[in-house]
Amino acid sequence: MDFSFDEEQLAVSELAQQILEGQLGHDALKEHAASGEPFPARVWDELAKAGLVGIALPTEFGGAGLGFTSACLVLEQVGRTTAPVPYLASVVLGGLPVAEFGSDALKADLLPGVADGSTVLTAALHEEGTTPSRPLVEARHDGDDWRLSGTKSMVPFGLQAQRVLVPARVGEDEVAVFVIRTDADGVSQEALDTTSGLPESVLELSDVHVASGDLLGTVDDGGAIVDWIVQRATAAMCATAIGVCAEALHLTAEYTKTREQFDRPIATFQAVGQRAADAFIDTEAVRLTAWQAVWRLSEGLPAAEQVAVAKFWTAEGGQRVVHAAQHLHGGMGVDRDYPLHRYFLWAKQLELGLGGGTRSLLDLGARIAEEPV
Repeated sequence: MDFSFDEEQLAVSELAQQILEGQLGHDALKEHAASGEPFPARVWDELAKAGLVGIALPTEFGGAGLGFTSACLVLEQVGRTTAPVPYLASVVLGGLPVAEFGSDALKADLLPGVADGSTVLTAALHEEGTTPSRPLVEARHDGDDWRLSGTKSMVPFGLQAQRVLVPARVGEDEVAVFVIRTDADGVSQEALDTTSGLPESVLELSDVHVASGDLLGTVDDGGAIVDWIVQRATAAMCATAIGVCAEALHLTAEYTKTREQFDRPIATFQAVGQRAADAFIDTEAVRLTAWQAVWRLSEGLPAAEQVAVAKFWTAEGGQRVVHAAQHLHGGMGVDRDYPLHRYFLWAKQLELGLGGGTRSLLDLGARIAEEPV
């Protein structure tokens, strides 16, 4: 693959960096955390006005049509600034699957609002004790329509979303993906406290009516749609981790250059340099594996193994980076008046969301073992 970006993609990244760094410095993030608001609406509006929320969505629905890579470039800057905006949820979990698999009517109904930031979408992929491709939430026919019942947990920005994509079991073995209105009868949500502070919810569905037009694709291809969403969600989380790790390393480099012991900057100590060098290598591994996965998905190439490799490096290497950053900062690293704690918390939530390094490595090993020699 070509690891370089074209001028258009670089402009997307620079614009996202300019807006997010300008609007969400350390003091602004502290004010937001104290406000109790789920996300800074003013910043979300700025991203939407700049065309960044709709950057990957089709042009006929108000987007720019620049694809998945451009969305991940924005997410890298979201991670770099720990910006608490619903970009991954609304664009990657919601907007892109609707654009790919939704009916023309569903696209026309939802995508313009996603692109201009007025509509927030998300997906409810997680259930206790199972995987997204084998949901326990049940869908049953109601004439031409459907009725859904069950529980989903850890729904990102669920309380703020107008629609939620919900994979559900149809019969014994089939899976379908439905777009549910969060204000529909039988839908209830409960807020969750999270490691990073980003809002999540538990979604309860009790005999919820879903119109036939709110089914993505067909029941026959529901499993493939879930896999499509999961792969892109995973790669997008890895792209976010690039920014998290890079900025944690940058803060550490700046701190160790100015923090002195024995009348010398601690950056000149051999052990400090070695620890920082290891963190740099891990950051680059997170970066390169994530972009390889994103590129293959953007090109429509098989990417299951590349996504699994990126997932492992984000979970395992990302933890080494933020632990090294905390170690080299000493007590300053856990001071909530200093920004490093946010990067540690974001990296931990990304690791937990991805399932951890050991589980990722086991999944990758199983994939390799299944391939014929």
